[in-house]
Amino acid sequence: MNQSAERPHTCPSTPQPLVKARRITKRWPGVVALDGVDFNIYAGKVNAIVGENGAGKSTLMNIISGTYSEYEGDVLLDDVKVCFRNTSEAARCGISMIHQELNLVPHLSIAENIYLGREPVNRLGLIDYRKMHADAALILNRFKFTEDTHKLVSELRVGQQQIVEIAKALAFDIKVLIMDEPTSSLSENETQILFEQIEELTSKGVGIVYITHKMDELRRLANFVTVLRDGKFIGEYKADGVSTDEIIRLMVGRDRKDLFVKRKHPKGEKALELINFSMRDTENKNRYKVKDVNLHVAAGEVLGIYGLMGAGRSELFEAIFGVHKQLCSGQIRVSGKNITIKSPKDAIKNGIALIPEDRKNDGLVLGMDIGCNISLASIKHVLKFGFLHYPSEEAVAESFREKLSIKSHSCRQIVGNLSGGNQQKVVLSKWLLTNPKVLLLDEPTRGIDINAKNEIYKLIDELAARSLAVVVVSSELPEIMAISDRIITICNGCITGEFTSDQFTEEAILKASLPCHQS
Repeated sequence: MNQSAERPHTCPSTPQPLVKARRITKRWPGVVALDGVDFNIYAGKVNAIVGENGAGKSTLMNIISGTYSEYEGDVLLDDVKVCFRNTSEAARCGISMIHQELNLVPHLSIAENIYLGREPVNRLGLIDYRKMHADAALILNRFKFTEDTHKLVSELRVGQQQIVEIAKALAFDIKVLIMDEPTSSLSENETQILFEQIEELTSKGVGIVYITHKMDELRRLANFVTVLRDGKFIGEYKADGVSTDEIIRLMVGRDRKDLFVKRKHPKGEKALELINFSMRDTENKNRYKVKDVNLHVAAGEVLGIYGLMGAGRSELFEAIFGVHKQLCSGQIRVSGKNITIKSPKDAIKNGIALIPEDRKNDGLVLGMDIGCNISLASIKHVLKFGFLHYPSEEAVAESFREKLSIKSHSCRQIVGNLSGGNQQKVVLSKWLLTNPKVLLLDEPTRGIDINAKNEIYKLIDELAARSLAVVVVSSELPEIMAISDRIITICNGCITGEFTSDQFTEEAILKASLPCHQS
């Protein structure tokens, strides 16, 4: 590595920053999350901030946006030192943040979430619901979002909730908008609309901070790139003056390599089979979310499932796992035996594990520690005389913490305080402890950095080598092609194509996943 990559670097000949963060240090018990970090936000520009999970990106943005008020160093807005006590103070000064992990109230309506804490009132001082819903609809129309603003957020899919989170930030009169992996749950069309909104905001002088692990998004949007590594500032670069390979090298501290190389493993007997498997729509029993699916995956095989948002991928996994038994029909076989799955408990007993797309709400108990989360689905492994045996739980948790490189000071660290990538590793640990025969992975690398993705890919390969049957849903075509032995495409709940590894091409797989492909 050359010297310029080793020392902090700031772009020459750049405009005067709207926001300056200088020598920011943030400490947690036993962990220095940020160590003397500098950062700039420029009016009318996009500064992409990149780094591995745990590099300190979200922590730094939480300081600038007022989530964390205790830290060392200075934040200056228009050259005036500020220290926001909460996010409301930051918002009043024009700084809003869209979090990767959604901060919505599920049992309030869309409009109530967008205007929570600053609802419009009438002359009597009462909430003006008509105006609130009308204003919310205007913001959402910018995203071609057609859901009724009276609808509860809990009734929306994850991608729709992400749009509500974005609309919530845009409802403020903003000078600075911070976006933490905003496209992680969006469809391709929704992503394109978001990019158009970003371009409109920057044209009006709004400064954008864009946290991403997707290099194509960085290339599309960024004027500047700031790199963090292990809580330290590595450098700020003009986006058109630094290559993708160089950015990755700066992030991970070594030259870019294709760290993951898929190995071929002998295939065993069929571990999972679906025969004429269907699931009706939860809202309209005359429609199907999954229809007449026939598929199989063998022990030692990685089966990829690719489809566009809303194609029925997650619904298929939930149906297999027993979440919607009353809506399902058809046959499930595990290791050649017909089984009946009436609940997730039955699925676990039959050797099926599901890593859900939404790790925050469906995969973890954020207020519990790492050890408790890992043992949650396999409590029998850590009992002694019918009681929870903490030394056993700690031993199990520490072994997974080491195997999966979970960055934390101990297995007793609260999961809600971990980065998104490390939270995902805890979810994986929890389900691997159940010793499954079949592992269902729904978007396993969503919001995870490049290096952590390689770790997950290697883990998937190792599991297949140990004769586990793995089924992976991913929205990223290069990813699904890199890790799979075979790929099936799904559209409108139906299988529309099947490809062996020698048939993999992005064009063919994408074409098979499009609605127009179907007769």
